[in-house]
Amino acid sequence: MTQMQREQLAVQRERAILVVGLLPDDGSDPHDPLAELRSLVDTAGAIPCDQLMQKLRKPNAKTFIGKGKVEELKIMCDVHDAQVVIFDNDLTPSQIGNIEKIIERKVLDRSELILDIFAARARTHEARLQVELAQLEYTYPRLRAMWTHLERIAGGAPQGIGTRGPGEQQLEIDRRIVQRKKAQLKRELKEVQARKTREVDARNKDFYTVCLVGYTNAGKSTMFNSTIQNSSGQEGGAYADDKLFATLSTRTRKWDLGGGDAVMLSDTVGFVRNLPHHLVASFKATLEEAIHADLLLIVLDVSHPRAEQQYRTVMDVLDSIGATEPKRVLLLNKTDLLTHNADLLVIQQEHPGSIPISAKTQDGLDAVTDAIRTEARGGTMDLEIQLSSADGKAIHFLENRAKVLERNYEGNTVTLSVRIGNRQLDQLYAMGSTAVLVGEAEDDRPKGGWGR
Repeated sequence: MTQMQREQLAVQRERAILVVGLLPDDGSDPHDPLAELRSLVDTAGAIPCDQLMQKLRKPNAKTFIGKGKVEELKIMCDVHDAQVVIFDNDLTPSQIGNIEKIIERKVLDRSELILDIFAARARTHEARLQVELAQLEYTYPRLRAMWTHLERIAGGAPQGIGTRGPGEQQLEIDRRIVQRKKAQLKRELKEVQARKTREVDARNKDFYTVCLVGYTNAGKSTMFNSTIQNSSGQEGGAYADDKLFATLSTRTRKWDLGGGDAVMLSDTVGFVRNLPHHLVASFKATLEEAIHADLLLIVLDVSHPRAEQQYRTVMDVLDSIGATEPKRVLLLNKTDLLTHNADLLVIQQEHPGSIPISAKTQDGLDAVTDAIRTEARGGTMDLEIQLSSADGKAIHFLENRAKVLERNYEGNTVTLSVRIGNRQLDQLYAMGSTAVLVGEAEDDRPKGGWGR
């Protein structure tokens, strides 16, 4: 295997052999353990030409799968003229190196494949920074085993006088380069994250925020585009495709719910089983929307045979990134692909309060809108609110966050008859506004907020 083959991790149009070592309770589909890997490989642009599976009680320390299976893998590569072997497991650097020596082909593990997909699909400056940092986080501990220009370094004791020094020097140079680059990327991402946090905080003050989350390819971007187009007549602009990780950067648009209500809706990167932890850490700025949202819409592909496992994965990732405070509403998407209604009824019984929808045909979106409107308002009431005409901030807030039924101007005061939710009243009170409810003295306002 040449140096160029190992350094070029991209697998676009390469013929690939797919491999999985089946460990106890690894979470893979027992009926088709390589189904998700095939989807990942298809997204990356490689051409799957054969597959190999082996049940393991524990991984082989040298080659992960058994020695006999590695020999079988070499024959499969020769027969199909495959350029790359892709494992659905995470391998150690030494395991990758040992397998490559035997089969003389490039070997990628699951994390490398996901990183390759992210690198190919990153479009924004923020996404590119995040992907590059994740790649360096993955590569740094593997420098010794992955790159052939370090072959002068023996795995154990030096094999001769003078063989150790130059190699160790080159290795240290590479490590310093990677460390400096990582530090630079972390500084840039810290600035991006600080700016993102400020943007999210400012948006949360002015609007009720809703965030779409879910497993990759669950239909989040299609849902985003459908709701935005219905509310404003404009394209949502989110890239939607029947591939894993079609979305890598967050897109936020105003969603007009009708009746004077509007929220900010965000589309986010999808989750996947065994998502590399360094990738989650690098994409923290992107996931900021989910962490600080008022409401999370969990989009679940109910037509997928492993829908329940995907749901558990999403919930685990949300907990791991700290998105535990926002309320969660489950949307059962792609109901148009179900052949039997009984399947949907079973899932609804397991998840009370879930809403069946089809983002593609737009069935059920009215029910989603009603549910979000109810959450955004926190319960509504009709009130008359009097405030100074100079209190422009409060007037602007009521005009945008409540439904104004009537306006009466008298001298330096304005009285607005509004249909408003408890949340909006609490926010108005928290602003320190001069507003009072008609018929109540200013000192009679509840200290914990109105309408409770």
